[in-house]
Order: sequence, then C-alpha cells, then structure tokens
Amino acid sequence: MQAFIVFFRKYYAIFASLSIFSLLKAIICEKKCLHICICAIFVVTLQPIMKKYVFFIFLTALLTGCNKPSKVEQFRAEKHLRDSSALVEQQRSLAFYEEQMEALTQQADSLLPLFSYEKNEKYQDNGYYVVKIERLNQKVYDLRVMVRDDGDEMLVYRSGKRLTSEEANAIKNAHEALERAKHLQFVIHDLKELQNRITKTSLEIQKYQKRL
Repeated sequence: MQAFIVFFRKYYAIFASLSIFSLLKAIICEKKCLHICICAIFVVTLQPIMKKYVFFIFLTALLTGCNKPSKVEQFRAEKHLRDSSALVEQQRSLAFYEEQMEALTQQADSLLPLFSYEKNEKYQDNGYYVVKIERLNQKVYDLRVMVRDDGDEMLVYRSGKRLTSEEANAIKNAHEALERAKHLQFVIHDLKELQNRITKTSLEIQKYQKRL
C-alpha cells in the first residue's frame, strides 16, 4: 500500500494532466475520446514497466487520438461539398437556359413583324398577335388568325365566327398563316417557361451562395 502511495504521488502530475486533457478532448470531440481517459490511467500505471520507446509511442497516440474531425465538422464539410456541387449545377443550368432564351428571342424577333398587335386596354388583360388574310375590301378582312401574347391560346375567326382546328386547317390559303401562328405560339410559350426557370434558378444560386 505504501509503495502504491509513493508511486501515485510520484506520477500524480502526469496522471492529473493526462486525465484533464483527455476529458477536455472528450467534450470538444463530442465524447469520441472518453475511452482515452482510461488509456491515460493505463499509460501512467504501466509506465514503470514499459520500455521508454513504447511509452512515448503510446503517449503520442493517446495525445493525438482526438485529432480526427468531429461529427459536426464532418457534417459541415459534407454539406459544404453538397452545396458547392449544387451551386455549380445551378450555374450550368442558368447558362443553358440563357442560351436557349437568346435563340428563342431571335426567333420571336423574326416572327413578330409578320403580325400586328391588338389589345383593348380597357377590357382585355392580354393582347393578341394577329394575321389578317382573305381581304373582303380595303378595310375588312374575312379571316383572322390570333395568338395571345402569353402563348396560351390561338384563335381563328372567319366572318366573325370562331373556327375549330379542323375547320381552320381546311382553309387552303390559311395554311401558311396557321403554321406561322403556331410557331409564334410555341416560341412565346417557351420564352415564358424559360423566364420562369431563369428566375427560379437565379434564386437557387443566391441561396447556395449565401450558404457558402
């Protein structure tokens, strides 16, 4: 018993230092290093019977055992990697959408001069791009092909009567106007969809940039 007391007193400072160090590390590293407290006891207890190089190797391993990243650090690193990848992906998508937007805008610019734009500001929320054919006289056209300016609708009227798609397609001299109107409708619709995607993607990019 006396020998143990002498031994404990002799190595008390080392034992206390290692124990405190291990406990602090255990707390900082989210309890991953609690087992090192036990190791500290063994290191100090067994030191007298260990060879010096074994003791120092064991002690070094003990003191560096908590240098691995904590779970929180690993989670943050993984989240940062995911956000970085998502940001790059959104930036690529935005570049693709903008390239498509440019191409469709050029198509719209070439088509719109072939139409006249009509809108009653007092009664209509949307206007129409109109092609008039089959002139009855200098002021009156018998056939009107109309594309709503949001691309959601195409109408064909003849003598004031709205025609079905089948009836409109049966009119021989209306084929070119119908095809042109359908093309414009698709272009306008796609431009609207692309603008929505660009807006949404830009917001996503801002979100990931703030996270990073």
